[in-house]
Parts: sequence; C-alpha cells; structure tokens
Amino acid sequence: MSDMKAMNEKIIEEFRANEGKVGGHLANATLLLLHTTGAKSGKPRINPLVVIPDGDRIAVIASKGGAPTHPDWYHNLVANPEVSVELGTEQFKAHAKPAPEPERTELFAKMVSINPDFGEYEKKVKRTIPVVVLTRRP
Repeated sequence: MSDMKAMNEKIIEEFRANEGKVGGHLANATLLLLHTTGAKSGKPRINPLVVIPDGDRIAVIASKGGAPTHPDWYHNLVANPEVSVELGTEQFKAHAKPAPEPERTELFAKMVSINPDFGEYEKKVKRTIPVVVLTRRP
C-alpha cells in the first residue's frame, strides 16, 4: 500500500470516528470525504479534502500537494461529476464542476488565505491547479 493511500485511510477513519474532525496538521481545517467513481475502473473511491466554504457551495482544490499532475480524484469527477460528500456527520449528493476563471483564481486565493500551504503548492507546479465547486443535490 502506498504511503499516501495509508495516510488517507487513517484520515478517513479518524474523520468518521470524530464527526468530521481530525488532528495533526489538519486539526484546524474543515475536511470532507469526497466519494467519486473511478474514471477508468468504475470503482468507488474516497478522498479526504480540505474545504473552501463558498455560500451554499463547497469548493476543493486539486493540488495533489504540489505534484506535477492532477490527482486521480479530479480525473474521476471530470468523467463522473455526480459525487457523494461526507461533511462532519452529514452526507449528501453533489454535482462537481471545475471552476472557470476568474472564479478559480478567486476561490484559490480564498484557500491560500485560510491555508497558506496551498500557495506553496502553486509555486511548485507549472500546471494550473484546478478548483472544483460542489453543488448540493436536492
């Protein structure tokens, strides 16, 4: 098992055991668990992500910690934009859509103001880091 997969599994377990709260370097962040369908495999996938509150919507950043490629979950939701979300103890369906400019830049700046690490990730990459907006489904 990869280190990233093991770390994510630990975060998911802690998230669920503590009503959406985790410790460590993510202790002050608001997290969600994003459930996607694999773009190639069709299998269910879960990823813990830091949240940007945006009114009735939620946004997440496809930074992959400053890696040169987009995270797999981003490709999954582009292929299958109907997702499920766990936020605290709440679970709901949502539609995922990459934010167009200038909204992407505005939401990214909002995230950097909340968590400066994302600004460091942006400095490390040549790609434009996508921001994805999650809109709740009724």
